[in-house]
Amino acid sequence: MSVKIVATNRKARFNYDIKEKYEAGIELKGTEVKSIRKGKINISDGFASIDSGECYLKQVHISPYEQGNIFNVDPMRVRKLLLHKSEINYLIGQTMQKGFSLIPLSVYFKNGRVKVEIGLCQGKKNYDKRHDMAKKDADMKIKRAIKEFNNR
Repeated sequence: MSVKIVATNRKARFNYDIKEKYEAGIELKGTEVKSIRKGKINISDGFASIDSGECYLKQVHISPYEQGNIFNVDPMRVRKLLLHKSEINYLIGQTMQKGFSLIPLSVYFKNGRVKVEIGLCQGKKNYDKRHDMAKKDADMKIKRAIKEFNNR
């Protein structure tokens, strides 16, 4: 399996605690696929919602393809996510709970098809974010000290 990551949502990993991850296909037009191949996609503000038994990806910007002329579509249009019915039913139950949302974590090509990794996420509190930053800073200091010790 060849996997080529096109875009990741680093902001989501900082702002949300990711409980579960799901891989979903995405319904795209031809020029959107070409634009994604060039890496012209922004998922940082995106989210997924479930409406009438279908899962949709919203607020994701795919820039129009330069050579697409009349075949280009609205860059901010709502796109359908392709999930199994049982997964959608499970996600409906989970998102009804307080604080859970569906956030796109990454977009990648897998065997020539565009896939979106969505996460069932719960928002972090400010003190959780500060704790994560302090832990990351401490890990960096430890690595720096080990590297300095080994260079002596």
